[in-house]
Amino acid sequence: MNKNIVLCGVGGQGTVLASKLIAAAAMKKDIEVMSAETIGMAQRGGSVFSHLRMGENIYSPMIAEKTADIILGFEPGETVRMLPFLKDNGHVIVSRRPIMPVAALSDKEYSGDEVIEYLKKHVNNLLVVDTESACEEIGSPKVLNILLLGSAIHSGALGITEEEMKQAIRERLPERLHEINFRALNYAKEHNL
Repeated sequence: MNKNIVLCGVGGQGTVLASKLIAAAAMKKDIEVMSAETIGMAQRGGSVFSHLRMGENIYSPMIAEKTADIILGFEPGETVRMLPFLKDNGHVIVSRRPIMPVAALSDKEYSGDEVIEYLKKHVNNLLVVDTESACEEIGSPKVLNILLLGSAIHSGALGITEEEMKQAIRERLPERLHEINFRALNYAKEHNL
């Protein structure tokens, strides 16, 4: 079964790494994968997104509008920006924590609450994850990406198991980072995220 996944956030959140981990786990299962990401804006705070396609007969990494099965949103505003890609009844898993865009010209405060409300009104399959308190409990803000991957795995929408993701982490990340990232995956499962 083919899957189209959009990952979006801002630089410094691990969006591209999350995309690469999903791709590695899928390729280990002999699933064809194509991906493309914007990395020119990946400096801390700049907009970053990845298109990831898995399955058979994939000829382009780019996802057409209204065809994404999943949007994995690391930042609420960036998630809304990617909504045109979501297919009807697609899944959105989004971090509740807003990050003010670097290039913001407004001095208006951005809490993200109105963006989350917008998502609640426009997305049928929405999971909002309190990543800030979860990362605090886990012990590192750097596991945001793995926490969201764990939520996507637990939702069943990703098509990758927790063990397959752990294997991708073992193969792609230094050993010193394995334990804390495994904790993030387990946290998502234990807390029904």
